[in-house]
Amino acid sequence: MDAGRNAPLAERMRPRTFDEFVGQQQVVGSDRVLFRAIAAGRLPSFILWGPPGTGKTTLARLVATVTQAAFEPVSAVTSGVADLRRIVAEARDRQGMHGQATILFVDEIHRFNKAQQDVILPHVEDGTVTLIGATTENPSFEVIAPLLSRSRVFALQSLTPEEVEDIVNRAAADPERGLGDMNISIAPDAMAHLANIANGDARVALNALETAAYATASDADGGTRRIDLDTIADALQRRSPMYDKAGDSHYDTISAFIKSVRGSSPDGALYWLARMIESGEDPLFVARRLVILAAEDIGLADPQALTVAVAAQQAVHFIGMPEGRIPLAEATVYLATAPKSNTAYAALNEAMADVRRLPNDPVPLHLRNAVTGMMHQMGYGKDYKYSHDYEGHFAPQEYLPPRLQERRYYHPGAEGAEKEIAERLRRWWGNRH
Repeated sequence: MDAGRNAPLAERMRPRTFDEFVGQQQVVGSDRVLFRAIAAGRLPSFILWGPPGTGKTTLARLVATVTQAAFEPVSAVTSGVADLRRIVAEARDRQGMHGQATILFVDEIHRFNKAQQDVILPHVEDGTVTLIGATTENPSFEVIAPLLSRSRVFALQSLTPEEVEDIVNRAAADPERGLGDMNISIAPDAMAHLANIANGDARVALNALETAAYATASDADGGTRRIDLDTIADALQRRSPMYDKAGDSHYDTISAFIKSVRGSSPDGALYWLARMIESGEDPLFVARRLVILAAEDIGLADPQALTVAVAAQQAVHFIGMPEGRIPLAEATVYLATAPKSNTAYAALNEAMADVRRLPNDPVPLHLRNAVTGMMHQMGYGKDYKYSHDYEGHFAPQEYLPPRLQERRYYHPGAEGAEKEIAERLRRWWGNRH
């Protein structure tokens, strides 16, 4: 049943057919497993895992419509064991009397406790209900193993800006369920900002469009409502800095951020971080850059830097925004003020250059494992020195192919923890390092 005119625009515009469904072709494309299973009438239980506003609930409803199954939606937050038992009993009766299947749709299935999951498990297993779960969290960590093993997991992706624009344009033009009778015109820069700041969430984009449309008066002649950038930015509750996540400003800003961290300027790094946060940049994009910076530019001068950066990435993923800005700021300051070294990165680049430039010589015999008698007879592992059998847990021997035995890739720097690394290498290898 279509939503009434008083329902939010996002609810009214919910796709009624797969032809109206935008995005997620990796899941619902005509050549994909799920689509073929629906067409064959052999629908498996499955879990839809993806960010908000990517079509999880809509897809579940479409599957029920196409398969002519009864659709029983429950919320893991508000539904209890008694509700689930009632739905299972009704599903069994429906199946016995009418031969109709029942889809149990569990929104926020990651909030289902073990008791709730245990209740539905046997009924998923025997086919009384087909489970469709929706979650923004990794189901591997949130769904009990027996239930997960009986379900397919389909990962949905954030909508692209182009897909968000498509959805917005459809809503603006649709006179029946959308805003087509309001004669809306959206300025190109306003549309671009809406598509970018929505961050792949169709619901956010449609809600902002609806707010902006009713906040915009018609032209003097009573004609077109011209929605401009400021109105869209206000509807999104974000001001509209000169920032385009797909354009030059995006790359210029992240470049300034990276160079500020590399250049040991915590103030510059925090400023550019703030610019990105205020502009609606994906916080996980920033977190990924911090992880790369920690390994590339701080490296072994402070090995703890990578731990801090990865912890920040995990924290942002776990708590989301706006609180996620706090661990991002902590990691940014830590990396900017840490000693710097790119020696590990440079060493790998040198080694990779040799791998590409020179023949790939066989692994020296003493470094091979003799896992069979024949290998032992062929000299595999012969003369290998097991380091822990020697004083200081070190025994000098060659680890490179013969033609590269004089090659040195890693040259420790003189900053931070690398001073100690350099001393250890000199103690072990003498003049070779």
